[in-house]
Amino acid sequence: MKIFDSVDQALSCVESGQTIMVGGFGLVGGPLTLIDGLVDLDITDLTIVSNNLGEKGEGLGKLLEQKKVKKAIGSYFTGNRDVGEAFQRGEIEIDLLPQGTLAESIRAGGSGIGGYYTKTSVGTDLAKGKETKIIKGEEYVFEEALIADVAIIRAHKADMLGNLVYYKTARNFNPLMATAAKTVIVEVDEIVEAGELKSDEIITPHLFIDRVIIAKKILTQEGVVEHG
Repeated sequence: MKIFDSVDQALSCVESGQTIMVGGFGLVGGPLTLIDGLVDLDITDLTIVSNNLGEKGEGLGKLLEQKKVKKAIGSYFTGNRDVGEAFQRGEIEIDLLPQGTLAESIRAGGSGIGGYYTKTSVGTDLAKGKETKIIKGEEYVFEEALIADVAIIRAHKADMLGNLVYYKTARNFNPLMATAAKTVIVEVDEIVEAGELKSDEIITPHLFIDRVIIAKKILTQEGVVEHG
């Protein structure tokens, strides 16, 4: 694990055409500093795996406005009207997954599982074109696991080894995504000395983390503000 002062340096592994997992539920728990770093990079044709694509002009919504997103895989896109409009214009592909399926697909990817069968979406448009199987008299849909080239995530604290703790519901998809990407970059509010985090509060062990930066932006009740 390496600590970076520069967002650009932390994101130096990101390239056009990659699949990138992005933590967050709406803007809550989203790596807003790293997302802004992606906005500044000269990259295109990204596949974004995230619960949603931010809000209009905020978070991943900025990447969408720049037309850097080729495909989005997630659960809740209606919070940003730009997503539907871009899809209708044929500017973006969308794979819509039920939220539990999205989480389980990421977990499976991080666990080295190629895919799994689920009853969720059986008989709906979401199951069209997917393999189905009858198990003990019940129909199931096969869902492939999700993995990424890079995951950018948000945590509350990291220690000098890269162990992470999260703040309440801002935990959301972040720990799962930390297990399912080749390179994991995290932004945190604070970096503490090794041993300062209690072992029973550590959610993501350091072995999953490659790069760490201090967050420059945070989400407050007033919106996204500069931090530190």
